[in-house]
Amino acid sequence: MTIGSCDLLGERTFIVAELSANHAGRIEIAKETIAAAKEAGADAIKLQTYTADTLTLDCDREDFIIKGGTLWDGRTMYELYQSAYTPWEWHGELFEYAKKIGIEIFSSPFDRSAVDFLENFEPVAYKIASFEITDHALIRYAASKGRPMILSTGIATIGEIQEAVGICRSEGNGQIVLLQCTSAYPAPLEDANLRTIPNLAETFGVAAGFSDHTLGITAPVAAVALGAKMIEKHFILDKSLGGPDADFSLDKEAFAAMVEAVRNAEKLLGKVDYTMTERKRKSRQFARSLYVAEDVKAGEIVTEANVRSVRPGYGMHPRHLPEILGKRFRKDVKKGIPMGWDLIE
Repeated sequence: MTIGSCDLLGERTFIVAELSANHAGRIEIAKETIAAAKEAGADAIKLQTYTADTLTLDCDREDFIIKGGTLWDGRTMYELYQSAYTPWEWHGELFEYAKKIGIEIFSSPFDRSAVDFLENFEPVAYKIASFEITDHALIRYAASKGRPMILSTGIATIGEIQEAVGICRSEGNGQIVLLQCTSAYPAPLEDANLRTIPNLAETFGVAAGFSDHTLGITAPVAAVALGAKMIEKHFILDKSLGGPDADFSLDKEAFAAMVEAVRNAEKLLGKVDYTMTERKRKSRQFARSLYVAEDVKAGEIVTEANVRSVRPGYGMHPRHLPEILGKRFRKDVKKGIPMGWDLIE
């Protein structure tokens, strides 16, 4: 399957910079962030398309106050989302700008109206956020548009993941990416459970990736080593901008370092390959082989003392030593001569 120009069945990881709330309420900063993400090596930029009213109620009852040890404890959900959302009137300009500079762009819709709105811009995919994976109506409606579906699994049970995948497929949409995700901000390393990535791919028959909320760049590299086809990481132009997501976002320098590390990991992974390359062939000079280890006379018996397995690798293969022990040399041979069948009777 492809997302934009990226083939998720290939060897190159699809790296997505999450803009989220990292725009300080200014479209100029949002555009500068998109450009910086492109320069840092991101394949795509991702927005979030919601308003506070499409996500929650303007209510200060206990249920609507954030708690539980998050960065936003004590605020109401409505207040947080109102401060963090990306204005819908920016979307057209942001999509146009991203396409102009050559970076893929898509968004996370949070209700049907957001899907309808985003269809105007022909996004390369839809991303369903972790907390929306139980919203069957949203998943069904987004999947019905026929675009690749990216689903974060941060809060989901395995049964809920199966339901979400099943809904996409029931709409005739098998272009599915499941992202291992820890819905904590920032996420502790010990909660990342990256071994889930290959299990997601195998269990559900989909491409799998990683939506990362840990600090630093170690987790994405480890995820790629485990087979992640997509990496999503929050991106900020400058941490001094502040905002709800700044603490667990990477700036341009750190994001570029992550991209470089991921690309190096891809090179390291390579492919399954047992062929005798030219480089291997040259290195075989340092392999073991059989050499005459002391001066011998014609008629002497081959022993483990006068023929040994040593470096370099220009003599007989060591596997032949048992075959030649006890045979006789047919001529005088000097120490350091590579052993060969022509030397024995």
